[in-house]
Amino acid sequence: MKRWFAAWIVCSICAGVGVAQSPASAQKLWYRQPAVKWEEALPIGNGRLGAMVFGGVQEERLQLNEDTIWAGEKRDRNNPNGAKAVIEVRRLLQAGKIKEAEELADKNIISMPRRLPPYQPFGDLKLRFKGQENASDYRRELDLDSGVARVTYKIGATQFTREVFASAPDQAIVMRLTSNQPGRISLAASMTREQDVTMSLVARNRVVMGGEAILRDARRPDERKVGVKFQGIAQIMLEGGKLRVEGNELIVENANAVTVLFVAATNFKEKDPAAKCEQYLAAAKKPYARLLAAHIADHQRLMRRVDFQLAAAAPDLPTNERLKRVQAGETDLALEALYFQFGRYLLMASSRPGTMAANLQGIWNDKLAPAWDSKFTININTEMNYWPAEVTNLTELHEPLFDLIENGREDGRRVAKNLYGARGFVMHHNTDAWGDAVPIDGVYWGLWPMGAAWLSLHLWDHYDYTRNKVFLQFRAYPVLKEAAEFFLDYLQDDGKGHLITGPSISPENKYRMSNGTVGTLTMGPTMDSEITYALFSRVIEASQILNIDEEFRKQVISARDRLPKLQIGKHGQLQEWLEDYDEPEPGHRHISHLFALHPGNQITLRGTPDLAKAARTTLERRLKAGSGHTGWSRAWIINFWARLEEGDTAHENIVALLAKSTLPNLFDNHPPFQIDGNFGGTAGMAEMLMQSHAGEIHLLPALPKAWASGEIKGLRARGGFEVSMKWEDGRLVYATIKSKAGLPCVVRYKTPVVVQLQGRSLKTTVQDGAVSFKTMQGMTYSIAPTR
Repeated sequence: MKRWFAAWIVCSICAGVGVAQSPASAQKLWYRQPAVKWEEALPIGNGRLGAMVFGGVQEERLQLNEDTIWAGEKRDRNNPNGAKAVIEVRRLLQAGKIKEAEELADKNIISMPRRLPPYQPFGDLKLRFKGQENASDYRRELDLDSGVARVTYKIGATQFTREVFASAPDQAIVMRLTSNQPGRISLAASMTREQDVTMSLVARNRVVMGGEAILRDARRPDERKVGVKFQGIAQIMLEGGKLRVEGNELIVENANAVTVLFVAATNFKEKDPAAKCEQYLAAAKKPYARLLAAHIADHQRLMRRVDFQLAAAAPDLPTNERLKRVQAGETDLALEALYFQFGRYLLMASSRPGTMAANLQGIWNDKLAPAWDSKFTININTEMNYWPAEVTNLTELHEPLFDLIENGREDGRRVAKNLYGARGFVMHHNTDAWGDAVPIDGVYWGLWPMGAAWLSLHLWDHYDYTRNKVFLQFRAYPVLKEAAEFFLDYLQDDGKGHLITGPSISPENKYRMSNGTVGTLTMGPTMDSEITYALFSRVIEASQILNIDEEFRKQVISARDRLPKLQIGKHGQLQEWLEDYDEPEPGHRHISHLFALHPGNQITLRGTPDLAKAARTTLERRLKAGSGHTGWSRAWIINFWARLEEGDTAHENIVALLAKSTLPNLFDNHPPFQIDGNFGGTAGMAEMLMQSHAGEIHLLPALPKAWASGEIKGLRARGGFEVSMKWEDGRLVYATIKSKAGLPCVVRYKTPVVVQLQGRSLKTTVQDGAVSFKTMQGMTYSIAPTR
């Protein structure tokens, strides 16, 4: 058996770790008609620039975004009455005077102004085509493998093709228009924006538009009419034909081929956006083939790190029709695999080193006043955006989130000091391009001081996956320590020996007291204690690894020991609050108190079985009452069930996510569109196949019966490992684990396994059903069930 296993594994590795690249047809979204609505258009992006491609025959519309186009400005939004009010609100809450506390807090703690400014679109680039009636053989597609959107159709015997992509190497959106007959491309190009255009120019081979992102909302008179200034240029290059200016349009007549480059810049990062646009337009000197090749090479460098296949052929149907079949109750495993890769694609397109972090809509927004202002909502949504970053092998795409945290530290220190009289830094449930850290919107949403703590845990996660001690020492630990300093000062003694947060909330949920009072604001909600526990634990471990801050570590250990223990309530559920309150909305979309199950690791199936059982009861009760009705909530539920190793139930929620909360272009639907559910769904699928949060690599922990056979290549596990697997009939065939840090490895599978290196069995230790072995950096180890 050992000789057969070794030979089989060697052959598999030689063939590419045993996983063939997904067929090109399986990596495409495609449609038989142009997009009519924005939610049908196809997204492209390079992290900074984004576009929604509509693919119209007589008119192409590219709805454009640049990630720093925000209305508003950097300003002090702290409520001057806040510091005194915090003390009084705590007293009122402790006295059971909930409504009085909430009224006082809403008036005197919530920021001034109460809301943050929105992220806004650049505008539209439109191409009107002449002689494009009666099209046939129409197809519109997005190729995830190449990152290219494509439109093809015929007018009579002439075949027309458009290719559109957002190039990260050249920082431009590139469109190529061709036909199989000469002189057939004629069009009129223009750029438009709904309002606040300050400059519009058409000259030679360029369409230029500049403007300012201004919030014009009569309901928000306290916001000044200022914002980020921007400029964009669309440059058109012809092969054959003629080019002329007519009014506000650039006219192309009878060209053989046309290349359009769109570039944009703002004064958020650049002193002179116009000059920066000219720098970007150096790309116009390159032939199209070179632009395309550079884009594809950059894109596939990231996309091809992970390949996921299930043993099911993709039906030869457009994506929207496949989605309708799932909504009607049919199974489409290939669509599920496509959805997984689409989530990775969206992160690649909306978050690159040096760009803004992915916001509520990633980078794609067509509205001047979008839902929730398309900001960074950091009480779950922004964090969920980055759940796939490490595990699906896109680690460098995590960097914009670290920049977002850094951007919030300055205001976070000011708010910590002025509002709470504390050291360190704090952020609440939302932030924006300027790193605002104040509590906004109202008590029900905003008075939740855990945003910085949760975000900071992502820095630890990056270290945990990479084991880069330089990153830990110089980037992660200083932020973690400063976040912890805030809580050392902020936590309150509850008179029972515990340290608790407050005033705070369990995000966006309410409780009912025994006297019938319904409240939101409270002291010591469970999620706060869980996040604080996780933060303190990471700070303790990091300081031990780095061998620094011994006295500070002792303070943190002492404070952690006094945090409230997790409690099981009267229904067998995990309590959401310190008291076992009833819930006015038992099917609430937030399930915040299960943070300790996911993304945290305070609750594990084997380590804390009673709490895991309570978490399961919580989920069952929430779902029975209708939770999961928003896309991101359903995505979180997938991750919860995966951690509970309930693969079939997790899969039921994948199907529900597709059937109930997915738009025709596979965007997640809150409603309206929010991108977090896409990322959470992708992360949940990875959790079903491999987990590493409990100090071991668990292979196929929540494999559903529907995924009986398949393979995945390139997942990353904590400890600095890369994992690939193949399984058939619900049973692992083999796995390979590459050690990138040379640390000991612990592997769990439901049956005993053998571990080999270069065909030789290794000495292993078995404890509690898990196999431990030493590794060497750069070596790949083969795992298979004993036969």
